[in-house]
Amino acid sequence: MAQKRGRILSGMRPTGKLHLGNWEGALRQWVALQDDYECFYEIADWHALTTAWEDTTQLRQNIRDLAIDWLSAGLDPNRCVLFVQSWVPEHAELHLLLSMLVPVSWLELNPTYKEWLQEGKAPNYGLLGYPVLQAADILIYKADTVPVGKDQLPHLEMTREIVRRFNRLYGDVFPEPQALLSEFPYVPGIDGRKMSKSYDNHIHLADPPEVVRQKVSVFFTDPHKIRRNDPGRPEICPVFALHNIYNRVEVAEIATDCRLGKLGCVACKQRLAERLNEALEPLRQRRAELERHPSELDDILAEGSRKARQVAQGTMEEVRAAMQLWSPITATVSQS
Repeated sequence: MAQKRGRILSGMRPTGKLHLGNWEGALRQWVALQDDYECFYEIADWHALTTAWEDTTQLRQNIRDLAIDWLSAGLDPNRCVLFVQSWVPEHAELHLLLSMLVPVSWLELNPTYKEWLQEGKAPNYGLLGYPVLQAADILIYKADTVPVGKDQLPHLEMTREIVRRFNRLYGDVFPEPQALLSEFPYVPGIDGRKMSKSYDNHIHLADPPEVVRQKVSVFFTDPHKIRRNDPGRPEICPVFALHNIYNRVEVAEIATDCRLGKLGCVACKQRLAERLNEALEPLRQRRAELERHPSELDDILAEGSRKARQVAQGTMEEVRAAMQLWSPITATVSQS
């Protein structure tokens, strides 16, 4: 067996079915990393509660949908560990212990927390402290590598600060996780903004062919290209941006024909819809198979969470020893 380059922890909140932006922004990389790294991928349901605590009626289904999307996209439970965060309660214990070390002033610098304040929302304790839970997620597996985009580097630096403080106080228990930086393609949504569930401008990985065609048909295009023969500017067109990802064979021809006014927007969108459906069809087939056998999905999550918990329990034994806390396994109560 080839030597692994390190251990990775990454995860997603279960907030609904994944879209093309999630696929390009994380999943493709995760799939590629499975053979080179020891990978732990977390369905972060506790993190989902930081902003969606009032209505949890869809949480279980969202967990299942997220797991199916992961497996459909190519994550293999024989090559990585797929688990549900709340099924590994040691995350909560480490979160509690780390929270004792973290000044509130650190947490108040969190961009998400500041955005909520600026919008007049009332943040809860969980939102304020979620960077500590995020650090616990990473550290409980002693992950030395975390795949992130540049915009996420401040979040990872918080984890590194926590590691330095813990190790200085109690001894070297945790490695300082390093960023695995990647440049992800920009995936525009239907309205031209970045594809996002928040904007409701997305194409789901699970969308059937007719839904993909309908969504592509209403995509924004170059506002100066009104008629078919008008010259277009593909460099500013969201439809062309998706051609550049999913239709590399024809992309140069499409750019030329668009600029010359030889290709209309309707035909351009139709060609994009065809390429998108070709790319998504293998995922749809795997999704259909998984949905026919729900017990297999349950088994995958249960086994992955068992493997994750085994590692997490070992880490917590080290943490308790370093902090000179009694372990619940070895502690005894004296009888009078």
